[in-house]
Amino acid sequence: MNGRRFIPFGYSAGLNTHDRRGHHMIARHLQNLGRSNIVHLSAPQWSHHIPNFYPHWMFNCSPWIINPYGFGSSRPFHWTPSFNWNPSFHQRPPLSFYGDSWTRGGYAPQTSNSYTSRSSGCSMEANIDAPQRKRRKRDPANKEELSESNETNHAAQDKTDSVAPHDMELENLCCSNIAESQETGAIKVEAVHRSWDDVTSLYKSSHGTSESNETSDGKQREAFDFSVLSYNILAQDLLEDNSYLYRHCSQPLLQWGFRFPNILKELRQLDADIMCLQEVQDNHYGMQLKPILESLGYHCEYKMRTGNKRDGCAICFKRSKFSLVSASPVEFYRPMIQLLDRDNIGLVVLLQPTLSQSAARVCVANTHLLYNPRRGDIKLTQLAILLAEINKLASDGKDGHCPIILCGDFNSVPDSPLYNFIRNGKLIYAGLQIGKVSGQETGHRGQRALTNPLWPPSLGISSECQYETMKDAEGPVDGLDNSEKLMADIKNYPMDQQTASAICHKFKLLSVYSHYLPGSNKTEVTTCHSKSAVTVDYIFYSAAKHNGAALSGEDGHLQLLGKLALLTEQDLWTVNRLPNENNSSDHLPLLAKFRHKL
Repeated sequence: MNGRRFIPFGYSAGLNTHDRRGHHMIARHLQNLGRSNIVHLSAPQWSHHIPNFYPHWMFNCSPWIINPYGFGSSRPFHWTPSFNWNPSFHQRPPLSFYGDSWTRGGYAPQTSNSYTSRSSGCSMEANIDAPQRKRRKRDPANKEELSESNETNHAAQDKTDSVAPHDMELENLCCSNIAESQETGAIKVEAVHRSWDDVTSLYKSSHGTSESNETSDGKQREAFDFSVLSYNILAQDLLEDNSYLYRHCSQPLLQWGFRFPNILKELRQLDADIMCLQEVQDNHYGMQLKPILESLGYHCEYKMRTGNKRDGCAICFKRSKFSLVSASPVEFYRPMIQLLDRDNIGLVVLLQPTLSQSAARVCVANTHLLYNPRRGDIKLTQLAILLAEINKLASDGKDGHCPIILCGDFNSVPDSPLYNFIRNGKLIYAGLQIGKVSGQETGHRGQRALTNPLWPPSLGISSECQYETMKDAEGPVDGLDNSEKLMADIKNYPMDQQTASAICHKFKLLSVYSHYLPGSNKTEVTTCHSKSAVTVDYIFYSAAKHNGAALSGEDGHLQLLGKLALLTEQDLWTVNRLPNENNSSDHLPLLAKFRHKL
């Protein structure tokens, strides 16, 4: 027998180094109770030579007693006897307790100043019996049985870093995985970079030359560059209400006192000109986030969810680059409309560049749509309300609109009907199952089709996602009659479905991210916790389309300059998923840089 024992955390078990006869037996219910927290402990050989003047409790206790940082702590604790005694007969290094395992050696992982994150050392075993939804506490409207699709990708990341000169520092923003040295047995850190992808070469190759800086009348164009961040920072109340999603993470790492400094460090490192944040808890916003961001030169706008919900969305922008023209909070809850009985919200702001001599503006919207995978009808209606408000603020009064940036957590996967509606500007929903709208549901049973019309006329929003009064006043926008295009697309449908089975909007929106790693079919993810890894966060922007590529230099459109690359599910599993020691949300931040020709 190898003379090793298994000691469950939370129970003091004596370690008799002279007893080498066999394993200590543990009852089955205790094994199940501490399955992810059982350490494999080998007695040090030199313990036979310990003098009698050392107290026996030092060598007859469990690791949770020895570690002063508490049970499950990922902070390394190097144990050495008191009185500076050093066993010279074997010259073996002291035992180190890191996470939930003992290692021998003096190596202590160093904390990085960027996105470096280490595994907490907890078990990565998922509990397949737990429900796969993010519950909202005290929300009587969410009573449906839910199931969330779990998109898996077990291939390793293989990408080429393309770094913009202006953003070289972003190359060092990285996550890290864990490797064990065969020589010392210590835990070492290896980096998995989130590179900065420069996409300006795509425009040059598309046109054969760089973009012109002159207008049609020969005047010089003014190029205005700015960056946009979208980040679901995970409200503390929601984390605690859905703790089963974060069983992979040790409890100290889930405390707000530990999480907030990490989140703030990320925000300061990314240094975006515009930040769109979701799941911002109201008390944390008012007492911590807003004062700190204002001291860093940001102006902050915030909208809390309705009802008794305590989190909301925030848009913060640098006062040195933008001034606020108008802000419009959007509530999706409508007490007189049964369909709209949820407390999700949106926030839309109209900004003007401070250094520009022109009257050019940028419209920025931020939202967090309903999670429930089986209520695609509610999600589409919430989105239509937000698009109507964007149309109202972004209109330039001349049958056009300013550039639009739409950020948020849409609780919908790429290529789902809701995603394609944002991208393509139209959706034919006749016969579409209600659970298929967001792409989260994989089952087919018990799903009804979307009804006609999708929302009641009393909402006051047309099928073109405009307020009815504005639709009558404006007419066709940008010379494009979306209604005519839409009717042409559905001309093969029966006559009774042609007038009420489709919705559209007039914006030409592209996603900053392609949702696949360049040159491969490896999917990117924006969230990864104990139950799933999937893309639900997006940054959409106004762009003219030509042969599948986005053009720049056109009125009302933006040029994408670069983006902070995303990671695969496998990348995040190597760092114990999200949140972890250095990334304190279950979502990744999205960052993009744009150019606006004023």
